[in-house]
Amino acid sequence: MNFLTSRAHILQARDIAEALFHDEVDGVALLDAQGIVLRANARLRALLGPLRGQAAWAELPAQPAAALSEALRAGRPCTLATTLEQRGARRALRLVLLPIHRGGGLLRVTDHTHEQAIEDQLGQAQRLQAVGELAGGIAHDFNNLLTAIIGTTDDMRARAGTDLDREDLAQIRASAERGAALVRQLLAFSRQQTLQPRVISLNDAIRNAALLLERLLGSGVALTLLLEEPERMVCIDPTQLDQVLVNLAVNASHAMPEGGKLTISSTPRLILRPEKFGGEMVPAGRYACLSVADTGGGIPPEILPRIFEPFFTTRREMGGTGLGLSTVHGIVRQSGGYMAVESLLGAGTIFRILLPRHEEDAPWRGGAAAAGMVQPVAATRQPEVGRSILLVDDEAPVRRLAAKALTREGWQVITAFSAEDALNTIAQAPPGPALACVISDVVMPGMDGPALVRRLRQEWPGLPAILMSGYADAGLRQSLQAADIFFLAKPFGMTELVRAAATLVPSTRSCGEQAQAS
Repeated sequence: MNFLTSRAHILQARDIAEALFHDEVDGVALLDAQGIVLRANARLRALLGPLRGQAAWAELPAQPAAALSEALRAGRPCTLATTLEQRGARRALRLVLLPIHRGGGLLRVTDHTHEQAIEDQLGQAQRLQAVGELAGGIAHDFNNLLTAIIGTTDDMRARAGTDLDREDLAQIRASAERGAALVRQLLAFSRQQTLQPRVISLNDAIRNAALLLERLLGSGVALTLLLEEPERMVCIDPTQLDQVLVNLAVNASHAMPEGGKLTISSTPRLILRPEKFGGEMVPAGRYACLSVADTGGGIPPEILPRIFEPFFTTRREMGGTGLGLSTVHGIVRQSGGYMAVESLLGAGTIFRILLPRHEEDAPWRGGAAAAGMVQPVAATRQPEVGRSILLVDDEAPVRRLAAKALTREGWQVITAFSAEDALNTIAQAPPGPALACVISDVVMPGMDGPALVRRLRQEWPGLPAILMSGYADAGLRQSLQAADIFFLAKPFGMTELVRAAATLVPSTRSCGEQAQAS
């Protein structure tokens, strides 16, 4: 190699080194054989501090520092990840050490804090989704059991001989209703409960809830409302919004045992491009922001990522179930909103909820239809009104109780344990009056309830139908909005089922009276 070629390589190497040290993304340091920093760029000084004349890993935890020092002495490359507590913040760092010929090395440090936070949020979202799916499945089975318990209890109370027996049975029913309330919380968390949203004024809803909250919080907590005018309209189930506010207020009161201040505010929020909010991406649009802030002790950082997990509570010994915040989160997300929380130890906590603003002039068509409880509409051809109901449910206790209640009201009940069994039974039956109504569970082995209704309506167009379930996902409820189907959520009392059948086929309201008269 001649002198000019050698000089060119030296200049090229110097240019590369200069480029490395001017990197504004990664930290770069040149080390001697003992790991002392000979030169460092501005980014490395921002990440690890002014280390010139010190070991490059002086600020790192003991284990990664020892690993880098050993690698440098051995003259081998080393790549590792670590976290660094610095000025109250935690950084996730990736370090790459490259030994240099004849001793020393080059250290490159990359800040992965943002990427790590996104990975953690994604993992948390996946865990919550998995738990939500499990909760929905459990809710379905529990609701079937509770329907049987409530129905049997009502039947026994009607035949009870003494007041003491009726009191005992009333206690059983009350316990079953408490179980049903717990299941509703599970469904709220898994975003599968039946909602009845309508357009409301967010400010009015907050003012109405405040009347209850003032009594609930007691004299030690001062409640302040900061509601920005003009009012913003949102589309949400008002009962569920009340539950959101009550749960957040109760949590806040627990965080302020010595008293404090609870502030509920509403503000408009315009999002021009998708942005991250509470670990989720919020699409562009106009939103109403509902905030609930307390002056309590705050939530420890190690607990904060878990507060929306069902059954996670720090108040187990005081009766906490761990379903309050998970229920709130589920209601907000099922209502099309987003939720975020910020907390600082010793300074308090603030929950923020973004709800899409409703700004259409046309009246919103909500209520029962939006909740999946779709009332019947005029069919192309009404079936011949008879007194026969097809009852399909794969849960034998529910099927038996429902058949008994309907028979008592003068219905002729055809029962089946599956959709296939129902179709076979009808096919083999002798000719007779048309079915007056079909009542079916939604989720069954084989053909499901909606598919059975569609098959039967090929024979009897406009056949009134009741679908019942302890679990129905959002997609199914949306599909029911376009059909003349009445959705009955389990658990329910048998009087509710009888009332629903009478509503769908009004002429049968006197069936029970006709049966008694005969």
